[in-house]
Amino acid sequence: MPDFSILTDGDVYSQFDYETVVDAMHDAFAERAAGTLEAPPRWHLDAGAGDLVFTAGAATGPTNAAGFRVYDTHPGGDDPAQLVAVFDATTGALEGLFVGHAVGGLRTGGIGGVAIDCLAREDCDTLGVLGSGFQARAQVGAACAVRDFADVSVYSPTPESRESFAETVDDDVAPSVRATDDPESVVREADVLICATDSEEPVFDPDWLESGTHVTTIGPKFRDAHELPLEVVERADVIGTDSFPQVDAYDRPFLVAEDDRGRMVELAAVLEDADRGRTSDDELTLFCSVGLAGTEVVLGKRLLEALA
Repeated sequence: MPDFSILTDGDVYSQFDYETVVDAMHDAFAERAAGTLEAPPRWHLDAGAGDLVFTAGAATGPTNAAGFRVYDTHPGGDDPAQLVAVFDATTGALEGLFVGHAVGGLRTGGIGGVAIDCLAREDCDTLGVLGSGFQARAQVGAACAVRDFADVSVYSPTPESRESFAETVDDDVAPSVRATDDPESVVREADVLICATDSEEPVFDPDWLESGTHVTTIGPKFRDAHELPLEVVERADVIGTDSFPQVDAYDRPFLVAEDDRGRMVELAAVLEDADRGRTSDDELTLFCSVGLAGTEVVLGKRLLEALA
């Protein structure tokens, strides 16, 4: 028998809670701010008909973990395999393997939770969601771990999908979750708006967005393919992201134009200095989630400790 743990999505979902996920991601960004999180951009390995995609990182401060996540882009399957490997950063000993999608999805949700905690107003009451997939669910769970929302509304184009999402997520979080057939009401009423779609065209009218809102975009974020209206980028008073190296590594022009990058700030910098984030209730804040390497490893380490 191996002297390390091998865990499936079932193992993770049977034990995790969103507060633990967000706490782990907060610790990852604290290490990033302290200079103890090594987090290079993801890289691709040509593997025949598709690629193997790796995100690797090392948190050598209090977390003491290193490792990687790998997934494939081969055609013929909508559910590519994922593997997260966690090593002790001091000894190099392999501590655990996670097989499945849970760690990757939850860490992205947890990063979104940290972004809301750093950039959204303290008095947020309503959470709006555009999209009803796996990633949207993790984003809602993490958002509700950092703010006391009274209401969550969700829209996606397929009625069955949004109704099923609302019914499922309503069991995950304290506020009521309701499906709507009108994206405009979701956007207009939202104190925090999460866009988690795969659309390469804007999914809402920027005129619907009120000042003071925080917006997170999870889906496509390129100048030629973006779920978010470009006008929202232009209006945003603060534009956050999790990883400048990943933004710079894309081989397509990023949503935020290169000559406008001075308006962007990493979440780690906001954790160090809150004045680099929201400074008034009427500001529009935006978070562009690109994926900070090493965060899967930090979350994996925390889950291994919880499941020990």
